[in-house]
Amino acid sequence: MVDVPEKSPDRYRAPALDKGLDILELLADEPKGMTRGEIVKAMDRSPSEIYRMLERLVARDYVARSAEGDRYELTMKLFLLAHRHPPVRRLVAQAMPLMDEFARASHQSCHLVVPEQGAAVVVAQASPLDIWEFKVRLGARLELLTTGSGLTLLAFQDPSRREETLAIWRSSEELDQLHAIEPELSQVRALGYRIGKSQQRVGVQDITVPIRDPHGEAVAVLTCAFIERLDIPGGSDTAIIRDRLLQLASRLSIR
Repeated sequence: MVDVPEKSPDRYRAPALDKGLDILELLADEPKGMTRGEIVKAMDRSPSEIYRMLERLVARDYVARSAEGDRYELTMKLFLLAHRHPPVRRLVAQAMPLMDEFARASHQSCHLVVPEQGAAVVVAQASPLDIWEFKVRLGARLELLTTGSGLTLLAFQDPSRREETLAIWRSSEELDQLHAIEPELSQVRALGYRIGKSQQRVGVQDITVPIRDPHGEAVAVLTCAFIERLDIPGGSDTAIIRDRLLQLASRLSIR
């Protein structure tokens, strides 16, 4: 019987790929980023090979260079890749029966929203079995700073993650706007939900709650575009809708 040598983990080496992955793993542990010199020292590599690798990672949007140009940090790209369609499909599959139940009991529509590429995307929608309904189109991209869903997503991200999300826009105007609404975002996080007038439709109140990961950050949000109902008992009570949404989100949150 011939012994077959075990495959060594280094049998198929790709040094350039290893360097790139080493940089990503190094930056993942440094929320404030690192200078090129610090990366060179930590990896014990030559400045020229680190420079070339960093430039490629910046060009592919895995790493961002600070405005001053002397520090490098991870972007949201790896996070977004990790949270693409399969996890979203699982979340939608779990959420839809609960959303349908909410819509029937509340006589209100609701939609499920996830963050993607500096925006918020509607991935599921549930409507009541009534004559009237308010729907948001599946696949619609919502602005982070002007919608209840977007503001709640931002409120339940840590500040560094929030900056990374908006850095995708590469616009100082949006970042200035973000800093201006920090008090509102802090209040939303303290309350655990957001209720506010829609900035797109008259007579609509957005009631939004986060679906959280084990660290308390929002992986998605649920929004009810609340329209006061005169034809059903309790049809104007936003507190009831808020509590039902919070219960729904709690069942979907990751412990």
